Amino acid sequence: MDTEAQPTERDRSSRPSDSEETSDPGGPEDRSRFALVSRVSAWVPGGRITLTLLTCLLFLLLLSTFVLRPFQIPSGSMEPGLRIGDRVLVNKLAYRFGAQPQRGDIVVFDGTGYFGHADYIKRVVGVGADRVVCCDKKGRIQVNGRPVDESGFLYPGDSPSTVPFDVVVPDGTLFVLGDHRGDSSDSRDHLGSPGGGMIPVGGVIGRADWIVWPFGHATRLQRPGAYARVPAPAAGRAGAHG
Repeated sequence: MDTEAQPTERDRSSRPSDSEETSDPGGPEDRSRFALVSRVSAWVPGGRITLTLLTCLLFLLLLSTFVLRPFQIPSGSMEPGLRIGDRVLVNKLAYRFGAQPQRGDIVVFDGTGYFGHADYIKRVVGVGADRVVCCDKKGRIQVNGRPVDESGFLYPGDSPSTVPFDVVVPDGTLFVLGDHRGDSSDSRDHLGSPGGGMIPVGGVIGRADWIVWPFGHATRLQRPGAYARVPAPAAGRAGAHG
Protein backbone atom coordinates (compact mmCIF):
# COMPACT_ATOMS: atom_id res chain seq x y z
CA MET A 1 0.00 0.00 0.00
CA ASP A 2 1.36 3.39 -0.96
CA THR A 3 1.75 5.37 2.25
CA GLU A 4 3.07 8.64 0.65
CA ALA A 5 0.70 11.48 1.39
CA GLN A 6 -1.23 12.63 -1.68
CA PRO A 7 -2.17 16.30 -2.06
CA THR A 8 -5.84 16.97 -1.67
CA GLU A 9 -7.87 19.08 -4.08
CA ARG A 10 -7.82 21.86 -1.52
CA ASP A 11 -4.01 21.75 -1.31
CA ARG A 12 -3.74 22.05 -5.09
CA SER A 13 -6.22 24.87 -5.36
CA SER A 14 -4.61 26.89 -2.58
CA ARG A 15 -1.12 26.75 -4.17
CA PRO A 16 -0.22 29.84 -6.29
CA SER A 17 0.09 29.24 -10.01
CA ASP A 18 3.44 29.66 -11.76
CA SER A 19 2.42 33.07 -13.05
CA GLU A 20 1.43 34.16 -9.57
CA GLU A 21 4.75 32.99 -8.15
CA THR A 22 6.86 34.94 -10.69
CA SER A 23 4.86 38.13 -10.74
CA ASP A 24 6.31 40.93 -8.61
CA PRO A 25 4.22 44.05 -8.21
CA GLY A 26 7.29 45.89 -6.95
CA GLY A 27 8.07 47.28 -3.55
CA PRO A 28 6.67 50.49 -2.08
CA GLU A 29 9.63 52.49 -3.46
CA ASP A 30 9.04 51.30 -7.04
CA ARG A 31 5.34 52.02 -6.84
CA SER A 32 6.01 55.46 -5.35
CA ARG A 33 8.48 56.34 -8.11
CA PHE A 34 6.08 55.16 -10.81
CA ALA A 35 3.24 57.16 -9.25
CA LEU A 36 5.42 60.30 -9.13
CA VAL A 37 6.34 59.99 -12.82
CA SER A 38 2.69 59.45 -13.69
CA ARG A 39 1.60 62.53 -11.74
CA VAL A 40 4.29 64.72 -13.34
CA SER A 41 3.43 63.38 -16.80
CA ALA A 42 -0.23 64.19 -16.23
CA TRP A 43 0.65 67.74 -15.17
CA VAL A 44 3.04 68.48 -18.08
CA PRO A 45 1.38 69.29 -21.43
CA GLY A 46 2.20 66.47 -23.82
CA GLY A 47 2.65 63.92 -21.07
CA ARG A 48 5.53 61.47 -21.12
CA ILE A 49 6.88 62.64 -24.48
CA THR A 50 7.34 66.20 -23.21
CA LEU A 51 8.82 64.94 -19.94
CA THR A 52 11.34 62.80 -21.83
CA LEU A 53 12.35 65.70 -24.07
CA LEU A 54 12.78 68.02 -21.07
CA THR A 55 14.95 65.42 -19.32
CA CYS A 56 17.18 65.06 -22.40
CA LEU A 57 17.42 68.85 -22.71
CA LEU A 58 18.45 69.18 -19.07
CA PHE A 59 21.10 66.49 -19.53
CA LEU A 60 22.53 68.24 -22.60
CA LEU A 61 22.55 71.58 -20.76
CA LEU A 62 24.48 70.12 -17.83
CA LEU A 63 26.88 68.37 -20.23
CA SER A 64 27.52 71.62 -22.13
CA THR A 65 27.96 73.64 -18.93
CA PHE A 66 30.35 71.38 -17.08
CA VAL A 67 31.90 68.80 -19.44
CA LEU A 68 31.77 69.36 -23.21
CA ARG A 69 30.98 72.45 -25.23
CA PRO A 70 30.41 72.57 -29.00
CA PHE A 71 32.30 75.35 -30.80
CA GLN A 72 31.97 76.39 -34.43
CA ILE A 73 35.13 77.53 -36.20
CA PRO A 74 34.46 81.14 -37.24
CA SER A 75 37.48 81.88 -39.44
CA GLY A 76 40.35 80.36 -41.38
CA SER A 77 42.96 81.15 -38.72
CA MET A 78 43.43 77.46 -37.82
CA GLU A 79 43.51 76.04 -41.34
CA PRO A 80 44.29 73.54 -42.70
CA GLY A 81 43.39 71.43 -39.64
CA LEU A 82 40.26 73.38 -38.70
CA ARG A 83 38.16 74.84 -41.48
CA ILE A 84 35.49 77.53 -41.41
CA GLY A 85 32.22 75.97 -40.23
CA ASP A 86 33.79 72.91 -38.60
CA ARG A 87 32.26 71.96 -35.26
CA VAL A 88 34.63 70.89 -32.52
CA LEU A 89 33.99 69.52 -29.05
CA VAL A 90 35.77 71.46 -26.32
CA ASN A 91 36.76 69.44 -23.27
CA LYS A 92 36.02 71.74 -20.32
CA LEU A 93 37.48 69.28 -17.80
CA ALA A 94 40.88 69.04 -19.52
CA TYR A 95 42.49 71.65 -17.26
CA ARG A 96 40.60 71.02 -14.07
CA PHE A 97 41.92 69.22 -11.02
CA GLY A 98 45.44 70.65 -11.38
CA ALA A 99 46.09 69.93 -15.08
CA GLN A 100 47.58 72.75 -17.19
CA PRO A 101 47.61 73.56 -20.91
CA GLN A 102 50.53 72.00 -22.78
CA ARG A 103 52.51 73.24 -25.77
CA GLY A 104 50.74 72.11 -28.92
CA ASP A 105 47.25 71.99 -27.41
CA ILE A 106 44.44 73.68 -29.33
CA VAL A 107 42.50 75.76 -26.83
CA VAL A 108 39.34 77.86 -26.83
CA PHE A 109 39.55 80.95 -24.62
CA ASP A 110 37.70 84.12 -23.75
CA GLY A 111 39.61 86.98 -25.37
CA THR A 112 37.81 89.76 -23.49
CA GLY A 113 40.34 92.39 -22.44
CA TYR A 114 43.15 90.81 -24.46
CA PHE A 115 42.11 89.90 -28.02
CA GLY A 116 38.53 91.20 -28.18
CA HIS A 117 35.05 90.47 -26.86
CA ALA A 118 34.70 86.97 -28.27
CA ASP A 119 35.86 83.39 -27.85
CA TYR A 120 38.94 82.40 -29.85
CA ILE A 121 40.61 79.13 -30.82
CA LYS A 122 44.41 78.96 -31.18
CA ARG A 123 47.35 76.65 -30.62
CA VAL A 124 49.49 76.95 -27.49
CA VAL A 125 53.10 77.63 -28.46
CA GLY A 126 54.51 78.76 -25.12
CA VAL A 127 53.53 78.22 -21.47
CA GLY A 128 54.67 79.95 -18.31
CA ALA A 129 58.44 80.74 -18.21
CA ASP A 130 59.01 79.64 -21.83
CA ARG A 131 61.12 81.82 -24.09
CA VAL A 132 59.55 81.98 -27.56
CA VAL A 133 61.63 83.48 -30.37
CA CYS A 134 61.04 84.13 -34.04
CA CYS A 135 62.96 83.11 -35.83
CA ASP A 136 66.17 81.11 -36.17
CA LYS A 137 68.40 81.17 -39.28
CA LYS A 138 66.15 78.63 -40.98
CA GLY A 139 63.01 80.67 -40.27
CA ARG A 140 61.73 78.37 -37.51
CA ILE A 141 60.16 79.41 -34.21
CA GLN A 142 62.28 78.46 -31.21
CA VAL A 143 60.95 77.55 -27.77
CA ASN A 144 63.53 77.45 -24.99
CA GLY A 145 66.27 77.35 -27.60
CA ARG A 146 64.84 74.37 -29.52
CA PRO A 147 63.46 74.92 -33.05
CA VAL A 148 59.95 73.55 -33.56
CA ASP A 149 59.12 71.76 -36.81
CA GLU A 150 55.62 73.10 -37.58
CA SER A 151 55.40 71.63 -41.08
CA GLY A 152 52.86 69.04 -39.98
CA PHE A 153 50.17 71.60 -39.16
CA LEU A 154 51.25 74.99 -40.55
CA TYR A 155 49.19 76.30 -43.47
CA PRO A 156 50.92 75.42 -46.77
CA GLY A 157 52.98 78.34 -48.04
CA ASP A 158 52.92 80.21 -44.71
CA SER A 159 56.13 81.09 -42.89
CA PRO A 160 56.14 80.55 -39.11
CA SER A 161 55.91 84.34 -38.72
CA THR A 162 56.62 87.51 -40.62
CA VAL A 163 56.64 89.37 -37.30
CA PRO A 164 59.89 88.99 -35.32
CA PHE A 165 59.55 88.57 -31.55
CA ASP A 166 61.50 87.44 -28.52
CA VAL A 167 59.29 87.00 -25.46
CA VAL A 168 59.30 85.20 -22.16
CA VAL A 169 55.84 83.98 -21.19
CA PRO A 170 54.85 85.09 -17.67
CA ASP A 171 53.66 82.43 -15.25
CA GLY A 172 49.95 81.72 -15.47
CA THR A 173 49.70 82.81 -19.12
CA LEU A 174 50.00 81.33 -22.62
CA PHE A 175 51.52 82.45 -25.92
CA VAL A 176 49.16 81.33 -28.69
CA LEU A 177 49.29 81.31 -32.50
CA GLY A 178 46.97 80.29 -35.31
CA ASP A 179 48.10 77.55 -37.70
CA HIS A 180 47.28 79.81 -40.66
CA ARG A 181 49.75 82.52 -39.70
CA GLY A 182 48.82 84.72 -42.67
CA ASP A 183 45.17 84.84 -41.56
CA SER A 184 45.43 84.82 -37.77
CA SER A 185 45.24 87.61 -35.21
CA ASP A 186 47.08 86.08 -32.28
CA SER A 187 49.73 86.79 -29.64
CA ARG A 188 52.06 88.34 -32.23
CA ASP A 189 49.52 91.05 -33.04
CA HIS A 190 48.92 92.01 -29.41
CA LEU A 191 52.47 92.25 -28.06
CA GLY A 192 51.87 95.94 -27.30
CA SER A 193 48.35 95.43 -25.91
CA PRO A 194 47.40 94.89 -22.25
CA GLY A 195 48.87 91.56 -21.21
CA GLY A 196 51.51 91.69 -23.94
CA GLY A 197 49.62 89.30 -26.18
CA MET A 198 49.52 86.60 -23.50
CA ILE A 199 46.32 84.79 -22.55
CA PRO A 200 45.63 84.03 -18.86
CA VAL A 201 45.25 80.33 -18.18
CA GLY A 202 42.14 81.26 -16.20
CA GLY A 203 40.55 82.54 -19.41
CA VAL A 204 40.84 79.16 -21.14
CA ILE A 205 37.44 77.54 -21.61
CA GLY A 206 38.84 74.15 -22.57
CA ARG A 207 40.83 72.05 -25.01
CA ALA A 208 39.49 71.23 -28.46
CA ASP A 209 39.65 67.42 -28.64
CA TRP A 210 37.42 66.37 -31.54
CA ILE A 211 36.14 67.59 -34.88
CA VAL A 212 32.59 66.21 -34.95
CA TRP A 213 31.14 67.93 -38.04
CA PRO A 214 31.15 67.50 -40.96
CA PHE A 215 31.32 63.73 -40.58
CA GLY A 216 33.73 63.42 -43.50
CA HIS A 217 36.20 65.61 -41.62
CA ALA A 218 35.59 64.14 -38.15
CA THR A 219 38.78 63.26 -36.27
CA ARG A 220 40.49 63.44 -32.91
CA LEU A 221 42.81 66.44 -32.48
CA GLN A 222 46.22 65.25 -31.35
CA ARG A 223 49.07 67.24 -29.80
CA PRO A 224 51.91 67.42 -32.38
CA GLY A 225 54.99 65.46 -31.43
CA ALA A 226 57.23 68.41 -32.36
CA TYR A 227 56.50 70.04 -29.01
CA ALA A 228 57.48 66.95 -27.03
CA ARG A 229 61.12 67.70 -27.80
CA VAL A 230 61.02 71.23 -26.36
CA PRO A 231 63.11 71.36 -23.17
CA ALA A 232 61.91 72.83 -19.89
CA PRO A 233 62.49 76.58 -19.45
CA ALA A 234 65.68 77.78 -17.82
CA ALA A 235 65.56 78.06 -14.06
CA GLY A 236 64.82 81.54 -12.71
CA ARG A 237 63.07 82.70 -15.85
CA ALA A 238 59.52 82.54 -14.45
CA GLY A 239 57.69 85.85 -14.41
CA ALA A 240 60.23 87.62 -16.64
CA HIS A 241 59.25 89.60 -19.72
CA GLY A 242 61.08 89.61 -23.01
